[in-house]
Amino acid sequence: MKSNIFTLLLLGMMLISSGSLAGDRYRGDGHMMMTPDQLNWGPVASMGEGAEIAFIEGDISAEEPFNFRLRLQDGYEILPHKHPAYERVTVLEGTLHFAHGKTFNKDATQRLPVGSVAIMPSGDPMFGYAEGQTIIQLHGTGPWGIEYINPDDDPRN
Repeated sequence: MKSNIFTLLLLGMMLISSGSLAGDRYRGDGHMMMTPDQLNWGPVASMGEGAEIAFIEGDISAEEPFNFRLRLQDGYEILPHKHPAYERVTVLEGTLHFAHGKTFNKDATQRLPVGSVAIMPSGDPMFGYAEGQTIIQLHGTGPWGIEYINPDDDPRN
């Protein structure tokens, strides 16, 4: 009897895990483990060509934890913008050059190599660019969004 219950629990956990491992976003049920090759990359409407996103956890439009990665092509410029919530960034690959301010200025950026972390409060304007293909992981609590300082910089317009 105990072995049947254990088998059923194990099968249930495997089914839950396999759904998460297939690239689905984690929604707070049980454990999730994922390798980089299991991420589902797609376009980022708010950033335009040269940037891709892979959602890991949560719904960025809801008041809940979120976690996602951005993959930026070499030389990709992140034009001045701000967010409605704290931004927490970890550089996983490549080099991110990042700065605080309303005007894009490469000379004002700080070089953030692999392993670097940046935390910016909500409403603070920021900008940057990628050196080499760069992957960053962002996490926080939604609702999340991006507002460009200059609306003409927004690829959604």
